[in-house]
Amino acid sequence: MVTGATRGGKRRVEPIYYLFLLPSLVLFSLAITVPGVIGIFFSFTDSIGIGEWSFNGLTNYIALFSDPAVLQSYLFTFGFSIATVIVVNVVAFLLAVGLTSRIRMKTGLRTIFVIPMVISGIIIAYVFSFLFSNSLPAAGAAMGIPWLSESLLANPDLAWVAIVIVTAWQAVPGTLLIYIAGLLSIPGEVYEAADIDGAGKAQQLLRITVPLVAGYVVINVILGFKNFLNAYDIIVGLTGGGPGTATRSVAMTIVQGFYGGDYAYQMANATIFFIVAVLISLLQLSLTRGRNAF
Repeated sequence: MVTGATRGGKRRVEPIYYLFLLPSLVLFSLAITVPGVIGIFFSFTDSIGIGEWSFNGLTNYIALFSDPAVLQSYLFTFGFSIATVIVVNVVAFLLAVGLTSRIRMKTGLRTIFVIPMVISGIIIAYVFSFLFSNSLPAAGAAMGIPWLSESLLANPDLAWVAIVIVTAWQAVPGTLLIYIAGLLSIPGEVYEAADIDGAGKAQQLLRITVPLVAGYVVINVILGFKNFLNAYDIIVGLTGGGPGTATRSVAMTIVQGFYGGDYAYQMANATIFFIVAVLISLLQLSLTRGRNAF
């Protein structure tokens, strides 16, 4: 916040506002910045998390680029994130269109659809793990569908599909709320004019609704992709990174490395992952710069 006084064409900020900012800045630094800097420092060592250590330069970073387990985790994480972003945004947008149309009990339906948002990810994972391991195979056997008669979680080629489904089930409500806000911000007169001009519902959706909520699509894609890159709890509850290492995310690889005595090595991995996330953020910002997001 600023005062009305100006100096040289710029508004002067009252010192009291910096005082209010100080507690948040200190807490953020102690909880995020300082641990991050310490972690980057130890990524250049051979530390196992405790005891003595020594510098080994770029050894950990060089080893990362030739480690098939690490490369597999990056491949899975990005593939999973892209697939989930697409599923979540398509489903959430269609639900938002339905829940903002002239239907009965739409307020109650909105409440029902956002329930997964408040449930713990690990609880959701355990519930769906039972469904994928017991209920779904039983239904597949009864219908005579061979690939469905076995647990998807035990299939290295299909386990990622189950993870996408469960992650999307939890992520859709948050995305849905943003789309509902975007759809409700569109003036009703726009659709009335389209009706007068003879535009059908499909034409209104493609030529009016979609362009006017494009900014909200950008927001949801950016937020969703960032969140899915850090996928951990649902994957742990569903597959534990298996079968084998087929569904092990980067976050899982880093955490398990900490427990396994690869502290410095996985800190180097975390540093690379941080740099990748920053580069993706900068790319997304450059692609959306100058566009009106609201």
